[in-house]
Amino acid sequence: MTRENSYGSKELEFAIFCIENVVARLHINGQKAYDLLAEKTDILNQYIIPEYEMLHTQGKEYIVDDIINVMKERGVAL
Repeated sequence: MTRENSYGSKELEFAIFCIENVVARLHINGQKAYDLLAEKTDILNQYIIPEYEMLHTQGKEYIVDDIINVMKERGVAL
């Protein structure tokens, strides 16, 4: 079983929610957001999905701010 297949649907839906909202906040396209979160860094698999239980209880603004802060901490040029 690959890492992607081991996630449940709620985590995958949450990951999509996060990507969509980062897209809206940064005014970039979905592919670029995915590349920044999953290809150039591993924020998607090392932070967003593992922290699902904590993050999904927060509001959208908090979640997006938090993800953007993690991106900055990991050297993503915004």
